[in-house]
Amino acid sequence: MKSRIPVVLLACGSFNPITYMHLRLFEVARDHLHQTGMYQVTQGIISPVNDDYGKKDLVASQHRVAMARLALQTSDWIRVDPWESEQPQWMETVKVLRHHHSQLLRSPPPMEGSDPGQEPSAPTAAPQLKLLCGADILRTFQTPNLWEDAHIQEIVEKFGLVCVSRVGHDPKGYILDSPILRRYQHNIHLAREPVQNEISATYVRRALSQGQSVKYLLPDPVIAYIRDQGLYTKDSSWQATGTQKGQ
Repeated sequence: MKSRIPVVLLACGSFNPITYMHLRLFEVARDHLHQTGMYQVTQGIISPVNDDYGKKDLVASQHRVAMARLALQTSDWIRVDPWESEQPQWMETVKVLRHHHSQLLRSPPPMEGSDPGQEPSAPTAAPQLKLLCGADILRTFQTPNLWEDAHIQEIVEKFGLVCVSRVGHDPKGYILDSPILRRYQHNIHLAREPVQNEISATYVRRALSQGQSVKYLLPDPVIAYIRDQGLYTKDSSWQATGTQKGQ
């Protein structure tokens, strides 16, 4: 079989809290890249944003990292990396990509399913790092003063994007409307989610604050953590009843 290019998927965001939708992005993106016959996804990385991002209702990064770790207990290829959240200040997405790219060049990950203790028979190709996002992120590239053009170009030219479809969004249209995205559209992979998943962390926070159930929207360990830590609620009613800067 033709040797495939190893790829690492990086998702940046608030993960406030992490939901099943966030986790599905990775699965859909991996399937899409594998089906091209060109790539082999070796790992996924979730990078929760720094507390200094200043988003409304953003709980402390220690909680968001902890919830992500709990959510990923059942995944054998996705991990959470706290590096971005531990920096002295918020940083743009492109700088997070640069950091993880440099880390991968220092210690390339093993191919998925390989034996870590076995010597490789031949040198493996340097892994590619791609930014994973929902297709709605493509639209934000057009928002004035949100992204720097130089950063958008570096992201799509040097790294590449894997964008998963979202209801109400036209990713192909967003690409054609942007000279930068159009120029590097060969490096933008549009993956279609066959089962539309519109779980919103904003809705989850609102439901929690109103004492409503969020079961089956989040992994059970995450729900238990939220309850135990008293997150996203102004009082204890839910606990008692429950069983922007630029980029």
